[in-house]
Amino acid sequence: MTRRWFSLFSLLALVAVALPLATPAAAQTLDELRAAGKVGERYDGFAVARDPSVADLVKDINAKRREIYQQQASKQGVPQDQVGAVYAGEIIQKVPVGTWILTPDGEWRRR
Repeated sequence: MTRRWFSLFSLLALVAVALPLATPAAAQTLDELRAAGKVGERYDGFAVARDPSVADLVKDINAKRREIYQQQASKQGVPQDQVGAVYAGEIIQKVPVGTWILTPDGEWRRR
């Protein structure tokens, strides 16, 4: 079990590489959208569109995250939601101050 978690944590660097937002140069970055309150983060490792204008973008982000979480869950032999929770901790630590975070009890809080 320890080896599994070590492998999972060693792959967290993948988040920084695999989850960047691919948008045109004129578009806002994910961090800018978070700082503006248009995108929030959930406790389970998925993003939330707090502004309807970014819903499609968030859907794409979450599809990429879901794929990563599923791959890691399969490799580690653990549930996908467990992987998502580990990634959520890393994501939430790195988001800009002021980013909205949805907690497991359904409350929105700012980092």
